[in-house]
Amino acid sequence: MKSIKSLYKIGLGPSSSHTMGPSFATAAFLKAYPQADFIQVTLFGSLSKTGKGHGTDRAISETLTNIKHQILFDCETETPIHPNTIEFIAFQNNTELGRRYYYSIGGGEIRTDDNLACAEKQVYAQSHFSDIASICKAKNIRLSDYVFENEDPDIKPYLMTVWKAMQNAINEGLSKSGTLPGGLSVERKAQFLFNQKHIDESPQTRENRLVCSYAFAVSEQNADCGVIVTAPTCGSCGVLPAVLKYMQDKNHFTDEDIIRALAVAGLIGNIVATNASISGAECGCQAEIGTACSMAAAALCELFEMGIDQIEYAAEVAMEHHLGLTCDPVCGLVQIPCIERNAVAAMRAINALSLANFLFASRKISFDVVVETMYQTGKDLLHLYRETSEGGLAKLYSNK
Repeated sequence: MKSIKSLYKIGLGPSSSHTMGPSFATAAFLKAYPQADFIQVTLFGSLSKTGKGHGTDRAISETLTNIKHQILFDCETETPIHPNTIEFIAFQNNTELGRRYYYSIGGGEIRTDDNLACAEKQVYAQSHFSDIASICKAKNIRLSDYVFENEDPDIKPYLMTVWKAMQNAINEGLSKSGTLPGGLSVERKAQFLFNQKHIDESPQTRENRLVCSYAFAVSEQNADCGVIVTAPTCGSCGVLPAVLKYMQDKNHFTDEDIIRALAVAGLIGNIVATNASISGAECGCQAEIGTACSMAAAALCELFEMGIDQIEYAAEVAMEHHLGLTCDPVCGLVQIPCIERNAVAAMRAINALSLANFLFASRKISFDVVVETMYQTGKDLLHLYRETSEGGLAKLYSNK
């Protein structure tokens, strides 16, 4: 597996697969053909069907600022390799220089025809939780220790940068009100949730309100093209920072504790990305929100120094109960139902933590099995429910 740095990317929203990935692909193609004076870009599959709502064309155009270009949307051609497919053709003096296909596979990661297996440096020899757990138990180390042993020495400073970016996204989101762009007239709700205290508010109600306000804050920043951290994607970026922020404030965990939690969360997300998918266009929202919830649940267990079996149980429970979750963004925007889903998943991660504290010894399903199940379930979903905005809420919702 690659470094967890590839999972945590700091950048602009609203979509890692529809804006970050295409922007990276455009830059890579420009580097391959620096002499081009015109570039034709064709978007296929999910990119063509929800690209305008996600801002795919804007992300590409901003990368091609100084070069004449044309962006085409092809909603008919099949995409057998990946639903997020882009074709680039470079021209000079009206003569074709070359063409290349790129695939935006989720979390800002891109592939081409000649490196689908990924040529990036492989940091981890193991890619399944069972194998990693066996090593940790044999060496009597925690999962976070396993991460630090395998990553480069700068991983802790990098994760601190990630944590600061997550905190900034929360603070920025809480400081703003008004309507999100895109035409749906979605009101920002994070600030309202954070400030709207009940007269007789119970500890449980307060927890729900604060955690949800943090998740809304980050997700609303993402929807407004603000700076966020993929965890594992832009569309699911609010889950992990919400639970970490709440638990640090409540239990006075140190930043070093948070870094260990981020390491474990990154490991969990990496396992999913390697063995399944974190792309809503490929496997539905279960791949994005489900993975984010598993990452958050595992991170919480690490904060409370739970055992490896408890961490696995929490991550498994979090993923299992997102199986089949569709990706049906209204108008192709990362707003309805995406923002609320981040808040719901954050609370579910806390529930998974509680269950893991008591029930891990009787578990029947491994994390590896639930990851494989998620992948197969995603492949079985109709394409209407895999980020095409042609089914579900996207089809039935009316803004009139």
